Amino acid sequence: MKVPHLQGHRALAMIASVCLASMTLGVQADTDFDPSRHEGVRALVDELVAEGMDRDWLESAMRDADFQQGVLDAMAGAAERRLRWDEYREIFLQPERITRGLAFIEAHRDAFERADSVYGVPPEMIAAIIGVETSYGRFTGRHRVLDSLATLAFHHPVRGDFFRRELAAFLEITREQEVDPGSLDGSYAGAMGYPQFIPTSYRAYAVDFDDDGLRDLWTNPVDAIGSVGNYFAEHGWRRGEPIYHSVEGPATPPTGIDFNRAARPPAVPAAELAGAGLEVPDSLAADHRLLPVSLEEGEDNWHYVLGEHNFYVITRYNHSHLYAMAVTELAESIADARLLDAHWLEAVSRDVEDAP
Repeated sequence: MKVPHLQGHRALAMIASVCLASMTLGVQADTDFDPSRHEGVRALVDELVAEGMDRDWLESAMRDADFQQGVLDAMAGAAERRLRWDEYREIFLQPERITRGLAFIEAHRDAFERADSVYGVPPEMIAAIIGVETSYGRFTGRHRVLDSLATLAFHHPVRGDFFRRELAAFLEITREQEVDPGSLDGSYAGAMGYPQFIPTSYRAYAVDFDDDGLRDLWTNPVDAIGSVGNYFAEHGWRRGEPIYHSVEGPATPPTGIDFNRAARPPAVPAAELAGAGLEVPDSLAADHRLLPVSLEEGEDNWHYVLGEHNFYVITRYNHSHLYAMAVTELAESIADARLLDAHWLEAVSRDVEDAP
């Protein structure tokens, strides 16, 4: 039967309205983390229930989660991906952060000394990690961890499976410690507390360093200090060994050298680096493996660092070579301010009279 013209328009309008409503419901369902409407969340809840967690508690927690587009935007614009070394360094090597590092060590001297004794990680290094991450607990994040992890778990275009594991670990931690998941703030990537541990790292490396029965990295600096020491020790930190060699080299990074591969252990032989024009210390054997780093300090101005094993250990915390250098230089500055000859940092002789 032929449909009259006016009726045809009404039919098309009705069809369009139905399609739009259907699309809207689909988007709402995708950004609504209620397990009754979100298949992925429901599957996660089922898995955790099978491991012994309470279904009602899990469903209530996930219904409280909110989608945050800003979290996805922040992930795409991390500073490590867009700044030169001199710009990145400027963020963390401020006099105030060095001064606060001194005060933080003094305020928790016993904890730092125990961490050094137990884990072999000097106070300056532990303080520098916490200083770079949260300015010694002053800025622990403004995003609800629950929202960040839910958003990334189900909406990150590449790393959804990774963040799904982090979300599961977060829910397990908060349930075990009887903390409301929605009450905790952290970074846009879901890192938490003084040292900004992601949840799986929290589960694996956090320690109860003050023996109060809780592993509390959100409000307890002593637990944070011990946990950073434990993290480094578990990733192979070598007591007393240097982190890097600062060397001269060509005007521009030589081709053929795999610079800034901080995600893998030192792999480039010293002889190969010397052959490319880098002034490798004579004390290093030809087959000694190093992690070469090129740092741009202003336009067309390059500085070179040869990372040792402990440099690689720092990158287990954050895979950026810029991050590892910022932590190292902050630790060095704190050691200088404490008038310590911190030979374990840079493998050159340094005089405390030169300290700022």
